[in-house]
Amino acid sequence: MTANPSHSRALRLPRDFALLAVGLDALLFVINMAALLLPSTPQAGQMRQAYAIPGVWIMLLAGTAVSWVLVATLSWSHARNALERQGVARVALADDARLRFGGVWVLVLVLNYYALTPLFYEVQVLFMPGGRFADVFGDSPLRISMSVAMVLQSLIQLAVTVLGLWLAARIALMTRRGASVPAQEETLPAEVPGASPSSPRRAVAMVAAAMLAGLQLWGGIAVARWAPPGSDVDAPTLLLAWVLPALVTFALAFWGGWLGTKPGLSIVRPFRAVAAAVLAFLLVQVSCIVIAIVWLFMAATASFSFYGGGGLVGFILALVLLYMALTVLLMRFATRWLYRRYL
Repeated sequence: MTANPSHSRALRLPRDFALLAVGLDALLFVINMAALLLPSTPQAGQMRQAYAIPGVWIMLLAGTAVSWVLVATLSWSHARNALERQGVARVALADDARLRFGGVWVLVLVLNYYALTPLFYEVQVLFMPGGRFADVFGDSPLRISMSVAMVLQSLIQLAVTVLGLWLAARIALMTRRGASVPAQEETLPAEVPGASPSSPRRAVAMVAAAMLAGLQLWGGIAVARWAPPGSDVDAPTLLLAWVLPALVTFALAFWGGWLGTKPGLSIVRPFRAVAAAVLAFLLVQVSCIVIAIVWLFMAATASFSFYGGGGLVGFILALVLLYMALTVLLMRFATRWLYRRYL
């Protein structure tokens, strides 16, 4: 069956959707940055000076990396989910799936880059000094009001990205009305021929790890918007501070997702892996916040000084180690719970 050229193309849809989504996003990102920085105008010169600051361009790269990781993961998941639920033969009936997916996704990106982003900027201007709603936050610093506006912008754009990918995949995978699968090519929807026996388990762990690492990096960017810019920190240190935690989180989440499945897993059901990552991420955050509050309360009522004798350093180190352990354990729990019917 896999010798059929249309079936072979259908089996490549998850990879192709992911590459298309990230490639088109990268293309518009380059076009947008070139239009912003290259013109020889005073405004472009000011923007080049701003983006020359390590804290600015590294934050930009981190945000772009989050977007591409989530876009690639969700795009791959939509195509793989269709292969498993509808079957390879039926997905192969979707004519020009890549073209339709790319066309809809380009429209979503144009809406995001050239409609939503300028609109959000205009909203932020309203809260700046002299703006119509400048007194909403009272005497709060400008940075706080801007941080709130940027976090809300990130949430809305994340929702637009998720819904846009869902719409693009749904339109791309539509088949012609009246099209049917020949009887000799009909397979069980869960079967995905051409995949190695170990690929479903590895794919589950990869999807869950990519999703959780992306959410972790997104949360880190949201928190960083509230912190004062570190102008005295050099670029290599900032890069290490952003890249290393993301890689460690990915590795720990992959381990937890791998432990949460079994070698006999035959299907991926990618959106269960996505749900496991989201659940584990939320549980880790809530658990660490509760533990930190309890620990601080105990330290405040104890007879020793929390800030003396390395108490603060020990607290931070213990919280980091606890965060790492919870990432593995809760990812394992979430994956095992959501995949219990397939194990």
